[in-house]
Formats: sequence, structure tokens, C-alpha cells
Amino acid sequence: MSKEQAISAAAAGTFAIGGDLTVNRLGYGAMRITGQGIWGPPKDKAGAIATLRRAVELGVNLIDTADSYGPGTSESLIAEALYPYPAGLVIATKGGWERPGPGQWTHNAGPKHLAKALEGSLQRLRLKRIDVYQLHAPDNAVSFEASVEALAKLREQGKIRHVALSNVTLDHIERARKIVPIVSVQNRYSFADRESDYIVDYCQKNSLGFFPWAPLGPGQQAHDALKKVANNLGATPLQVALAWLLKRSKVILPIPGTSSVKHVEENIAAAGLGLPDAAYKELAAISHSPVSLRG
Repeated sequence: MSKEQAISAAAAGTFAIGGDLTVNRLGYGAMRITGQGIWGPPKDKAGAIATLRRAVELGVNLIDTADSYGPGTSESLIAEALYPYPAGLVIATKGGWERPGPGQWTHNAGPKHLAKALEGSLQRLRLKRIDVYQLHAPDNAVSFEASVEALAKLREQGKIRHVALSNVTLDHIERARKIVPIVSVQNRYSFADRESDYIVDYCQKNSLGFFPWAPLGPGQQAHDALKKVANNLGATPLQVALAWLLKRSKVILPIPGTSSVKHVEENIAAAGLGLPDAAYKELAAISHSPVSLRG
């Protein structure tokens, strides 16, 4: 059996985002292909492009990015590496944050900014329509309804296929769904950071996709637990963490990120890792819920 046959994101099963975009349940997060501080170009541009291409070769057909990654760098690299895009590839991007400098993030989810941000994403990604466009985070300086209404308007104009949310509460989701159909939610979530447990359950009940970011979980206790299970299974800690997420719910679509071909291969191999029930429950018993935003 060849390496390509042995490792495939398809082993994770599929999920239909919005009911019409069927993707393999192990995707790729494209934040880390930028420079230090998620700012500017990567040190190894050729490596970043090779990583994107390798992910797609191994069955990844969901790539998550944002206009703020770089800013603009991640989206531009995706297009450079993969355009013209293979059939069925879904690129989910985000708008609503600005970048004054390396490691710095500021909110701007005003309607005018979102419209401008979307145009920039369309240009960099060389698309006429974004399949999944996510509000990166609610902006306390702007009415949440105004932000969502702006995305609903852009959807009506045919520039967005599906609207989605990131870094939100259940209240945000329910308020948004009164304005426009929501297809997915992206929050920080892992076996050891389950503050969004109730949101995962809500997404499962309502057939919404859930994109978890920071899958390794915080704290040394969490990492020690992962190492123990990984050693027993002959896997890596991150593979175990991803396998736990895949087992947690059929609506979860992990989007691990890396700028390394070797690591993207390791991550995608997690799609075929069967996590025993006992190991799943052992990891589920560890929980820590920090308050943080990114993704």
C-alpha cells in the first residue's frame, strides 16, 4: 500500500456543510503558513506552498483561513499554491479583525469594513464567491446584528455562498440564525478545553458544522495524558487529540495547521486512527477552559 493510500483525510468520514458542500472531516488551517506573529510572508515560502499542495493530495478538501492572517498572506499563498482549484475544494475564510502589527489583533466588524474585507478576500483567493465566509469575532463597538446583516446582504449579492461564525456564544448563534442561515461555528475546543461543549451539542442537534481550533488543549496535565494514550497507540499526541475530536461528534471538522509537509502528513494520518472508547473517556475526564480568542 502506498503512502497516499495509507494516509487520507477521507478516512475521517464526511460532513455536508450547509447541506451542499460535502467535505472530508479533517481539514487544514492555514494560519501558520504566514510569518512570525502571523505577520508577513513565511520564512520558507516554498515549504508553505508544498504543505498546502500535500494537504490536498492527501484528501483535504476544506481549508480554513482569514484575511487577517498575514494580513492577506495566507489567502494569497492558497491561491498561488492551488489555483485553479480542484473540484470540491472548499475554502472557508473570515473577516472582522484588523492587524496593526505582528501579534496584534483589533476588532472591526462594521458593515463597511466587512464589505471591503470580503472584496479583498475574493481578489486574493481569485474567486467570485466565497463558499463559507465567517464573522471572525463579534465586535463590541458594533451591533452584532449589524455585522450579521452585512454578511446576509453580501450573501444576497452572490458574493458569499454560506455565512458562518467564529468565537461566539450560543446567544450569538441564535441571534444570527434569525437573520441568515448559519452553516458552521468555529470556536476554541479540545478534549481538555470544553468550554464550548454545549455549542458542539447545539451544532450537532441543528446539523451545523463545528470547526475546533487549538486542538491540543492547554496545560501540562493535558499534554501528559495525550502522551500516555499516544504511546499506547503508537501515535503522536496531536494525532490522538484530533482522533478524540473526530470521535466526539460527527459535526466536528478539525482544522489543524502547520507549515511543514512532514507535520501535515502526520496530522492527516489521524483520520484513520481508531481511538478506543476507554482512551476517549480518559481524555474526556480532563477539562480546562481558558478564556481566549483567535483561530
